[in-house]
Amino acid sequence: MNPSRWSFRSQCLAGFAACVALVGFAIFSQFQWGLQPCPLCIFQRIAFAALGVVLLVAGLHAPRGAGGRMAYGLVALVPALVGAGIAARHVWLTHLPADEVPACGPPLSFMMEANPLTDVIRQVLTGSGECANVDWTFLGLSMPAWSLLWFILLALLVLSAAFRRG
Repeated sequence: MNPSRWSFRSQCLAGFAACVALVGFAIFSQFQWGLQPCPLCIFQRIAFAALGVVLLVAGLHAPRGAGGRMAYGLVALVPALVGAGIAARHVWLTHLPADEVPACGPPLSFMMEANPLTDVIRQVLTGSGECANVDWTFLGLSMPAWSLLWFILLALLVLSAAFRRG
């Protein structure tokens, strides 16, 4: 049961299922456990959702040619790498000493109403104090650290599926 030996379709649909499960867990933890997502958490959810959509389309299409598989792989790699970058920034913020944590900014909903989208993205990616809080851990890793791990695993899955011979 080695996933690297699965078909392109199976790998993509498994990646899609992982993305759905991860976003589902994030939503569950928000509404069931009261863990409110910070702006970086929301951007990570968006990256998982975008990656999931690409993997779903790739899995349903399942091109026979290597060129098509590579194209889907490169497209899927974009949200995986962007998500990994956001998660890495988030992990970095959680490890800052308390005196170096940036001040908390306004809520994302306010920023979206008051600023152009490019300014909102820039503000969110610089992080705020609320993004440095660690409210949940599992096996010693925070939620941003788990997100980073999953983005890396999914990027490796995408690369394996897209650039494997045969």
